[in-house]
Amino acid sequence: MQNKYRYKRLVDLLLLLAAIILGLPLILLISIILFFIQGRNIFFCQIRPGYHEIPFKLIKFRTMKNLYDNDRHLLPDEQRLTNFGLLLRRTSLDELPSLINILRGEMSFVGPRPLLVEYLPLYSKEQARRHEVMPGITGWAQVKGRNNISWEKKFEFDIWYVDNLSFWLDIKILFLTIVKVFKREGINQPGHATMEIFNPITIEKNDKAN
Repeated sequence: MQNKYRYKRLVDLLLLLAAIILGLPLILLISIILFFIQGRNIFFCQIRPGYHEIPFKLIKFRTMKNLYDNDRHLLPDEQRLTNFGLLLRRTSLDELPSLINILRGEMSFVGPRPLLVEYLPLYSKEQARRHEVMPGITGWAQVKGRNNISWEKKFEFDIWYVDNLSFWLDIKILFLTIVKVFKREGINQPGHATMEIFNPITIEKNDKAN
């Protein structure tokens, strides 16, 4: 497995160099627009589990405002998501600051998406195998349906990637990601502004009902 990671890091650094050269003007433009929309707080930073479940700080462009109800509880995502934030999500441009995570060696361009730390104790032994590789900005689950697939399928695709990791698979995923972005497919689950929260108890009940 370590030999496979050597090629991934080299490819990541080459793509990173190209992304910074080509994407820097766009990053600056988005930063300026977000500053005028929601003030200084233009980045979304959150601790996520990475390779071997080692925590790191994920960095993305903020797409939702911090709006609260009278009891100081955050309003639902669909009420906090801005029009410009929705555009960033649809085009995956909110992921651009994650290039910093790749530079730090915390993420790769391709790999299972880093999910919430709270999910770690909820995984089955098989599902936890998604942390055997570096998390990515895009992955096999993303090109197979992104957020428009069930959690079961998402984990199934993540583990398949772990077992079949290769240079050519990564190239295929990168190509399919570009296609997905242009087609704007699988951005949200039906009825949700963002990805539905992972709850294995609810999933098990749904499986029995079917």
